[in-house]
Amino acid sequence: MNRSFIVASLSLAFGSISTSAVAQDVLTGDTRLACEAILCLSSGTRPTECLPSLNRYFSINLRKFSDTIRERANFLRLCPVSNQTPEMQSLVAAIVDGAGHCDPGSLNRTLVMWRLNRHGSYETYISDQMPEYCSAYVGHAYTDFKSSGTLPRYVGLPERGGSWVQESEYAQALAAYTERVRREDERRRYRYYGN
Repeated sequence: MNRSFIVASLSLAFGSISTSAVAQDVLTGDTRLACEAILCLSSGTRPTECLPSLNRYFSINLRKFSDTIRERANFLRLCPVSNQTPEMQSLVAAIVDGAGHCDPGSLNRTLVMWRLNRHGSYETYISDQMPEYCSAYVGHAYTDFKSSGTLPRYVGLPERGGSWVQESEYAQALAAYTERVRREDERRRYRYYGN
């Protein structure tokens, strides 16, 4: 089972394209936006048609983060197919936990770690360990981050300034990282050996 199942399920929920305009209006309001949000958040690429549903989803912000998560889950559950199978239920849970938190920019901001270096001062680095909630989200059977080239990948080593990038940018980022590390090593050698 994969993303085609979710597309088929949501298509059935929206009604057949060949039906009349009246029959297409079966899902309206938040119910329709919830189904669209599930579909849009299951992909790393977001066309402009996703804007209304994503704006509605991300506008759910309450004082406590746990309340925000609960209300976002309740919103997605308005879609009739969200509870039809255990896989759809796990997709909704993965979306609520990961959407907006698992892109390379978010990972680079939230996975900053501190460590004491050999000189007794603290230095920062970005962890190369993806949080479990992100692994569950981007690796879910009903999402397509890998095929869309938007899967987050880590470039380099944490202790040498590694960071997260989109899979489609990995080769270019790796080449830039390798060149930067080469120059750093060259400067170190020159400083220590004068060559």
